Amino acid sequence: MGQNAAMNRYCAFLAVLLTLWLQAVVAWGADTDAPAVSYFTDKQRGWFWYEVQPEPVVKKQTVTPPKPKPVLPPDSVKVQPKPPTVMPAEPAPLTSAWLRKNLETYLNKAIDEPTHENVAAFYYLQRAMMDKAERFTHAARYVVMSDPQLDETVRRPVATYAANEANRQASVMADKALKDIAGVAGILFFFRSDCRYCHVQAPILGMLENAYGFKIYPVSLDGLPMPNGLFGNFKTDQGQAALLGVEQTPALFLMKPPRQIVPLSQGVLSLEEMTSRILLAAKESGWLDASQYQTTQGIRSTPMLLPATGSISASTAQDSLALIQALQHSTQIGGMP
Repeated sequence: MGQNAAMNRYCAFLAVLLTLWLQAVVAWGADTDAPAVSYFTDKQRGWFWYEVQPEPVVKKQTVTPPKPKPVLPPDSVKVQPKPPTVMPAEPAPLTSAWLRKNLETYLNKAIDEPTHENVAAFYYLQRAMMDKAERFTHAARYVVMSDPQLDETVRRPVATYAANEANRQASVMADKALKDIAGVAGILFFFRSDCRYCHVQAPILGMLENAYGFKIYPVSLDGLPMPNGLFGNFKTDQGQAALLGVEQTPALFLMKPPRQIVPLSQGVLSLEEMTSRILLAAKESGWLDASQYQTTQGIRSTPMLLPATGSISASTAQDSLALIQALQHSTQIGGMP
């Protein structure tokens, strides 16, 4: 009986041990990705107490490498040919262009190596250039004096007695033109009572009024008269100065009723400068024709070379005679005084 009891205790111990082992196997299988394998489903393999379970298989992601760009063969690439380099043509020796380009080179050579030949070569070239210039001067004087369209003395004499006569005629014509302008236009005069320049400009305007008959229209920007008492019959500015862009005083405008107003200055003017600007403003406004204006400047009215842009072709410009004829044809004849 004692032997049977011992055997029973031994079997009970094995049963408990087997139960614990099965629980451990089930727990270990639950922690892995692979499903737990029961002893009863795989009992034919027997007991493998030290069997190492295989690692779970992880699927690797396949990365597709990018396709390389096709490389064109060298023969298929078209290379644009470079344009041939055009070297500028060298001017012919001893021409004016050649002398301008090379004379300094010969001078430097003579300075760096002052041999008899180098120094003489430079001075011979300089002499040639000076003789060319003298020959051109003589030809130019003859051409100019033989063509009244090119002779400047026709427009304005150089001799003293003739220049004095031209100035006298210009003064007479200017006086007449100014009186004619004064018959149709007046002077708009903007001033301030505290502007010292306005105080000295006012007497000059009085002289202009007395000499040529210009009507002066004084306008006070601050509504006060000038201390010297001139132009006491002024008007107070009502926004006219702002419309005309007056920024400084005295401001002078040539005014021809009903609506023509031409600026003369925003600053002090002498009587001579004032009359000169009045004549120019009248000419630019069409109140005085170009021929009359020229005579007031002591210049005779002569043909003017004013060719229109594009009126002469490139081929004509290459031919000296054709160019002269085309320019003569483009002259604008003015009235002779």
